[in-house]
Amino acid sequence: MASPTLNPSDLHDRREQRLMLMLLAPALTVVGALLILPLLWLGWQSFQQDGSFTLIHYERFLTDPVYWNTFLQTFRIAIVVTLMTVLLGYPVAYVAAALPQRLSVIVLAMVLLPFWTSVLVRAYSWLILLQRNGIINSALKSTGLIVDPLPLVNNEFGTVIATIHILLPFMVLPLYATMKKIPPELTMAGASLGGTPLHVFWRVFLPLSLPGLIAGMVLVFVLTLGFYITPELLGGGRTYMVSMLVSRNIEVYNEWGAASSISVVLMICVFLIFRLASLIIPFERIMGTR
Repeated sequence: MASPTLNPSDLHDRREQRLMLMLLAPALTVVGALLILPLLWLGWQSFQQDGSFTLIHYERFLTDPVYWNTFLQTFRIAIVVTLMTVLLGYPVAYVAAALPQRLSVIVLAMVLLPFWTSVLVRAYSWLILLQRNGIINSALKSTGLIVDPLPLVNNEFGTVIATIHILLPFMVLPLYATMKKIPPELTMAGASLGGTPLHVFWRVFLPLSLPGLIAGMVLVFVLTLGFYITPELLGGGRTYMVSMLVSRNIEVYNEWGAASSISVVLMICVFLIFRLASLIIPFERIMGTR
């Protein structure tokens, strides 16, 4: 049987696909060399002990309470930070989206101001503010509200406060981008039908802002899981996160296999978080492509 002839449009599509693959080849090569290969090496290293295959590094997750406690504390901090950034960032994004363009630019500039300094500088700044003889304790003592300094640093509280400050822009920006696309006529229509402001917000505005909210929550949560400098400086050894556990296994014990297994488990947790988020809101809606 003679093969069916392709029409000109199909030939054009095939040529365009080949051209796109040729253009993508350098980028795919770089991604494969700098991302995929290290991940494969990480997975292989997690099963190695003295040059032989072993599952001992993963067995520690079932037997060593240090691993469980570290992961539980890390996820607890990530949940608290995510919820607090939602409570603080949603009103800021709402106001910035509702204001005129000139005023919203000022609000966003204030939100982005922390990006002008490094994470290390911001962490040290909070260390100065929250320490026993810092500005906050000194101000509270001078007003007579407290007698002894409050333990605001070298604990989980100081770590959470500094992390919220650092990651708040990652919540505000996706929310603002989503809220800015919501037509104001929709809320006006809800109000004209007799809905109260709270009812209109709950039934109209909030569901439409969910893609930005989910995107911000995933960003903040995942970034918190990998934080190292902030808990190291402000935790005072009492706040122990997964990134610090990876660092200790390499720097102190020279256990690359153990560090790799921790990284693999954390990476699997991140993939599961993205999967859960995609089940709630499809990524097409989060990315604004649908």
